[in-house]
Amino acid sequence: MTQAKNGDTVKIHYTGKLQDGTVFDSSSDREPLKFSIGSGQVIPGFEEAVTGMTVGEKKTALIPCDKAYGERNPSMVMIVDRKHVPADIDPDVGLRLQVGSPSGELIAVTVIEVSDKNITLDANPPLAGEDLTFELELVEIA
Repeated sequence: MTQAKNGDTVKIHYTGKLQDGTVFDSSSDREPLKFSIGSGQVIPGFEEAVTGMTVGEKKTALIPCDKAYGERNPSMVMIVDRKHVPADIDPDVGLRLQVGSPSGELIAVTVIEVSDKNITLDANPPLAGEDLTFELELVEIA
C-alpha cells in the first residue's frame, strides 16, 4: 500500500480535541481537509502524524504544543486604553479582532479582559500552550 509522504497532496478527515476532551475543530460534517505534506499549510505535528499513513487508515495522534501552536508568550498580551478602541466596537471577552502592528501588518487578537478604562488583548494563537489530540482518517493521496 502507498504511504503518504513529503510532497503528496492528501485529504484527511480529523477531529481535534483538547486534553480535557473538548472538541475544538472537526471535518466530520464537511469535506475532508486537503493539504500538501511538507508545505507548512498545517501545524508540524499534524503533518508528521499523517506522514506514513495509508488510505483508509485511522489513528489517534497526540501533538505536543511545541509541534502545534507553541507555548503561550506573555509578551503577546497587551493592555490598551479604551479610548484607542473605535466607538463602533463593543469589546466583549472572547471577541476576535484585527489590529495594526507598528510595521503595518494586521495581527489577530482576542479580547481577554475588559474594564472601564482598559481592554486586554492577547495576540497568542487561541490554541497556544495546548497539547492537542487528533483522530485522523486518511481519505485520499493525490
